[in-house]
Amino acid sequence: MKDNQVIKLLRMSKVSKKSIALAIIFGIISSIASLIVPLMTRNIIDGTMSDFSLQSLLMLLGVFGVGAVFNGLTFFIVSYLGNKIVADLRKKLWDKIVYLPQRFFDSSLSGDTVSRITNDTNVLKELVSEHAISFVTGTITLVVSVIILFIMDWQMTLIMLLAIPIGAAVLVPLGKIMFKISEKTQTKTAHFTSEITQSVSEMKLVKSSNAEVLEKEKASKSIGELFKYGIKEAKVFATLYPLMEGLVMIMVFGIVGYGGMRVASGTLTSGTLIAFVLYLFQIIMPITQFGTFFTQYNKAKGATTRLMEILESDVEDNQSGEAIDVSNKAISFENVSFAYEEKPILENISFTARPNETLAFAGPSGGGKSTIFALIERFYLPNNGSIKIGEQDVMEVSLQSWRSQIGYVPQENSLFATSIRDNLTYGLDEKISDERLWEVIELACASDFVENLPDKLDTLIGERGLKLSGGQRQRIAIARAFLRNPKILLLDEATASLDSQSEQIVQQALENLMEGRTTLVIAHRLSTIVNANQIVFIESGKVTGIGDHEGLLENHKLYNEFAKQQLTN
Repeated sequence: MKDNQVIKLLRMSKVSKKSIALAIIFGIISSIASLIVPLMTRNIIDGTMSDFSLQSLLMLLGVFGVGAVFNGLTFFIVSYLGNKIVADLRKKLWDKIVYLPQRFFDSSLSGDTVSRITNDTNVLKELVSEHAISFVTGTITLVVSVIILFIMDWQMTLIMLLAIPIGAAVLVPLGKIMFKISEKTQTKTAHFTSEITQSVSEMKLVKSSNAEVLEKEKASKSIGELFKYGIKEAKVFATLYPLMEGLVMIMVFGIVGYGGMRVASGTLTSGTLIAFVLYLFQIIMPITQFGTFFTQYNKAKGATTRLMEILESDVEDNQSGEAIDVSNKAISFENVSFAYEEKPILENISFTARPNETLAFAGPSGGGKSTIFALIERFYLPNNGSIKIGEQDVMEVSLQSWRSQIGYVPQENSLFATSIRDNLTYGLDEKISDERLWEVIELACASDFVENLPDKLDTLIGERGLKLSGGQRQRIAIARAFLRNPKILLLDEATASLDSQSEQIVQQALENLMEGRTTLVIAHRLSTIVNANQIVFIESGKVTGIGDHEGLLENHKLYNEFAKQQLTN
């Protein structure tokens, strides 16, 4: 099964069959040239081409030259094929990954996914570019050499062929061992990549927690495990090479010894014996290549298993549903329940967000408020119930159409280590003018600091926007939402982590953004939602109250307690 998976994975790449055929043909020409050399040498020594002359030397050099040129061409084409295959596989993997459901990323470490795209595909590249065509041409060289040797002297050829079952007895068990080592090595490499990626991305936390020693120890342990498996792999090669060399020496000594006796008895010419030895060396190279090929092939099987897990995963549902305009349509949850890995999060949630009004969510932390937003964005699907836009189930709407009409401003915004311009226009197809960019920056109350940046719109803001303050990052996110001009706006505690001054500025920007849109807000502070048209109070995944601020003050005990704690001077 795993053997078939390697072939299946390689077939997924868009490699030209003509290129493969050309590489094989050039390889065969190179092999034929190398096979002619021993015959020419025999004829020269045995005197059938008359005395050794300049002409015979030039012919010999010419054959060498042809072999060398076509060998170089074969190497280039094979290297091209290897790089093309790995490029196609990486593209196919990434094209699949970006459409995988959020659950995949929740259960996978980012470094592990990166390792699959980089390290695992590189194993396949090495198999193709360094071993595959050599295996094919080596097989041809081996078969043709054996045929020629049988024609020259079948008895000596049979003696030489006795080494083949011995070689197979060595290669098969070593190949199985290498496969097991490779699987574990790829897994450990991915784990190490994940650890390092996570630590580098959270280096402030590492330093503020005085955790440098802890990180050193974690990395040292992972490096030690990789070293251990590297040594195991080295042991396999260290066993393989001496055995192969020993096998070769036995073949050489056997042929030379037996052939020498035949020459002495007059039943074999000196030229034939030398040609036999030269062909023997022609055969040695393919046999050695077979050993490294099968070792690399077993490594590739381990990498393929991990890659196929991604390629065979299901993508998000409804990539190609109906495109609709959600303007002036209500969003409603109808008895929606959701569990994450069998842990209940929401239970029979029902509410309606009316068009162009503000619906707020309040309640204790961990009640499931952010999960509601994740369901609206369709990062996850409900276990029961339905989410509707107007009278239509959102599952009937294409993801691209649905998400293009939603603006999402979370508590902690995601920004890329590029320019402000690139972050603002991220995901938009059309070219946005500077005039429009400055317009949304003004609406987001961000013009005061963007104008003072050294390169203004083209200023690089660092990884995750760390060169900006929290309030500045939020305003860039709000400006990005303005630029998308969403019909539905999701605000997930967008001011929760800000100081009072930044909060006031961001709150003004949010009010500008909310105008004329259907807005759903998760409240950290009740002061930000007292004017909402409706407030949904959620406790432990259940709706325990719906109404406006005044109504919940009168009728909902816990909401009243929240209000007394937060709104009373």
